[in-house]
Order: sequence, then structure tokens, then C-alpha cells
Amino acid sequence: SYFVTDYDPTIEDSYTKQCQIDSIVARLDILDTAGQEEFSAMREQYMRTGEGFLLVFSVTDRSSFEEIYKFQKQILRVKDRDEFPMILVANKADLEDNRSVSKDEGLELARQLKVSYTEASAKNRMNVDQAFYDLVRIIRKFQDEERPQVKPEKKLKRACCIL
Repeated sequence: SYFVTDYDPTIEDSYTKQCQIDSIVARLDILDTAGQEEFSAMREQYMRTGEGFLLVFSVTDRSSFEEIYKFQKQILRVKDRDEFPMILVANKADLEDNRSVSKDEGLELARQLKVSYTEASAKNRMNVDQAFYDLVRIIRKFQDEERPQVKPEKKLKRACCIL
């Protein structure tokens, strides 16, 4: 819950957080793979077990934005799905003067990928928790829709006979 000023994107990191989302306890197991090529072998393993994904790019780094499409397609391939719980997150939204990716470009990519979009600032704690909470809501909805619907049992007709 603190901002790291000397972030090293070559280091993979994991975090666990328990919180209440819509009055239901959720345990978030967060793995930050930083999208680095060194972790590409491990990445697919994490994708297999992940229940939802935040696709994060920096608004000040166009190349991180351009990588998002590849990661989203990789997740769908690994999951063997046409859709899966994901949110596109534009980080460093506080650095408006250094922006190389516009909000409109982010919204357009989210539309193409058929995912939600939010802008965040880890430094200012803007929309960080909200992105995770929204992802949990999307995961829950997705899992509810995936569960087979149980048909209510037909009520047996019962009769009483008095002799």
C-alpha cells in the first residue's frame, strides 16, 4: 500500500491482500510480472492459473501500450477462450505533461479488446484499489455465468390416502 519510487521492472513481485468487495471477503493474490521477456516462460504458467488480469501500460511509454494487444491475445490463447476477465489500466495518469498515449487511444484499444478501461496513478493512489475491485466484480460475474444453471427439480405430486 505504498508507492515504490525505484521500481525495477525486471523483478517479479507478488502481493496478497484481503479485502471486502460488495460485502463479500476477497483474497487477492497479485503477481506483478512486469511484462519482461525474461519471464515469458513463467508467464504462461501464471496465465493458466489466473482468474483475472489487469493489463497495465504506462501513459508515458508507448511501447508498453503497444505490448498490451499481444498479452491479451496470449491470455486468451492460454485460457483457450474468446473472452476472460480483464481490465485495461493506463498507469501514471498523473504525468499528463509526459503523456505519449492519449485517453482516447486507451479507450479505443479497450473497445477493440472488449475490456473495461480505467486510468490510474500508483503514485497518487488514484483508481488503484478501484481497478482491483472492479476486476473482482468482473471475475465474480464471469464465474456466475460459467456455472451450469441448475434446473429446479420438478415437484413430485404427492397424495395422501386414508384407509
